[in-house]
Amino acid sequence: MNRIPVSIAWIALVSLGCTALGQAVEDRWLTKAERTQFRETARYDETMAFCRQLEKASKFVKVTSFGKSAEGRQLPLVILSSQCIFDPKKATASGKAIVLIQSGIHAGEIDGKDASLLLLRDAVVAKKFPVFLENVILLVIPIYNVDGHERFGPYNRINQNGPEEMGWRVTAQNLNLNHDYMKADAPETQAWLRLFTQWLPDLVVDCHVTDGADYQYSVTYAVERHENLHPAIRRWQEEKLVRRVIANVEAAGHKMSQYIWLKDDKDPTKGLIGGVAPPRLSTPYAAAQNRPGFLIETHMLKDYRTRVDATLRVLRSILEVVSDDMESLRRAVRIADEQTRQGLENPFPLRFELTDNSTPFRFDGYRFEHGQSEISGAQYITYAKEPISVEIPLYDQVRVAASVAPPRAYLIPNVWKDVIERLALHGVAMQRLKSPTEVDVELYRLMNPRWQQTPYEGRHPVTYLVEKFRERRTYPAGTIVVPLNQRAAKVAVFLLEPESPDAIAAWGFLDAIFEQKEYAEDYVIEKVAREMIRDNPTLKEEFEQLLKSDSSFAASPSARLNFFYRRSPYWDKQMGVYPVARLVSEISLPTEDYKPKTVQP
Repeated sequence: MNRIPVSIAWIALVSLGCTALGQAVEDRWLTKAERTQFRETARYDETMAFCRQLEKASKFVKVTSFGKSAEGRQLPLVILSSQCIFDPKKATASGKAIVLIQSGIHAGEIDGKDASLLLLRDAVVAKKFPVFLENVILLVIPIYNVDGHERFGPYNRINQNGPEEMGWRVTAQNLNLNHDYMKADAPETQAWLRLFTQWLPDLVVDCHVTDGADYQYSVTYAVERHENLHPAIRRWQEEKLVRRVIANVEAAGHKMSQYIWLKDDKDPTKGLIGGVAPPRLSTPYAAAQNRPGFLIETHMLKDYRTRVDATLRVLRSILEVVSDDMESLRRAVRIADEQTRQGLENPFPLRFELTDNSTPFRFDGYRFEHGQSEISGAQYITYAKEPISVEIPLYDQVRVAASVAPPRAYLIPNVWKDVIERLALHGVAMQRLKSPTEVDVELYRLMNPRWQQTPYEGRHPVTYLVEKFRERRTYPAGTIVVPLNQRAAKVAVFLLEPESPDAIAAWGFLDAIFEQKEYAEDYVIEKVAREMIRDNPTLKEEFEQLLKSDSSFAASPSARLNFFYRRSPYWDKQMGVYPVARLVSEISLPTEDYKPKTVQP
């Protein structure tokens, strides 16, 4: 069959009346946003009814659920495939590119939902699918945070210009799903991870609405540009995707820019900042899984019709780019996966920090003024609608702030069930020992723990000092082995290395290791201390020096006694020892494949 050029296919769709916002279609195919002149957006039940209507109209559409929310709502997934491929294994075998579009992770930022409904309708109602469906299997999550979506009201987004009512930012458990990709506490996140690891999409698109400054752009975007993303995928983004998407969207009448994050929110001329975010967020998480992620951020102050149209234009353009050269995307992803299986870079970067270096950036903003607030007592900024275009610095260059030499594998005692199940949710392949095994390992001791006093995403993150040591240990049968010659090795390292920004230890999964469980009575340790001083002059000298140099120590009877208890043979030597061991030598272990039953589909 001869392939119709993409440009002709889109013209054909326009002529069928399915592309531009607000143009005439049968009433039953109007979305609620269209029927209300983009004053309103549909509720959950209305959205699902529209998706079911699409499913009835076309055999190429399947509406299903990928899990349940905390309040028990179905998490909707719409699959669009011109060959009726609705199974993840068949999709992978088909050779087509798999693209995942998700909306409403912050349910007040709901532009992506209405844009996705229009995109799906364009394909289904026209009865003639655009060319992109020849090469793309499309997965659409119209509403991810479904419980937050139904916390519906007019006062949920003070910074946002429409719709009249919308959902709430976080879930029914008050969790921000866009900070949950790694720790995966929310049932919604766990369901999403199952979906991701089953389908392994080649590209993830995440639809949002900004907060922040006022400027001329209708829509901004973000992609990972640094060493946290495999170079083959970085090249594909730069050479194939980003510039073409911007050109297409601007040709449709929308100014588009990279994401605007001001260095000083009261003075845009001081520049923008970029950098590398931790993998708890959507696009850096996709990078950790060797997938490109494209973040769409429409501008909160633009009206709802403009924002939905801008989102729709970006989505169409992304799909057009992928369709035109599907194999280049799939090749980049395949190279990244294969090279990860062969071994991670050494050292492997865990955290990045911005440098002071900058590059010029042409910023299309608005004239602004400063005032002195009688309310807050601070300076505030006001924007006029007078356009300005100024050159400002962009601080987007990074250096590695923490790195690690990847081990051959990690060993995890099987008592740490939550850790093991989280790894499995992320698609990390595991094995377990079939028999007891003695082996030399590297271990960490985590010292001086400090917990964040205010909760963050339902937890109190902990910071600590890290000390590495070696030990020969015997691990029993059933111990979990996490080899790093696998596709998901980066995610395993980010979770299991304690100095990672999203380490399971830092998130509080292992807080019990910091607890002291045995204590010495004062009159008992008093006697032991005297014996230790008598037998160890160096220890006596250390104690006396500390008395002189540390007045708080000298004034504390318990601290003085504890000085000796910690140095006695009765002290718990396992306190603070991180239970995940690093196997650094090449050694064959007696293992079998393992996957927790709780995460099996």
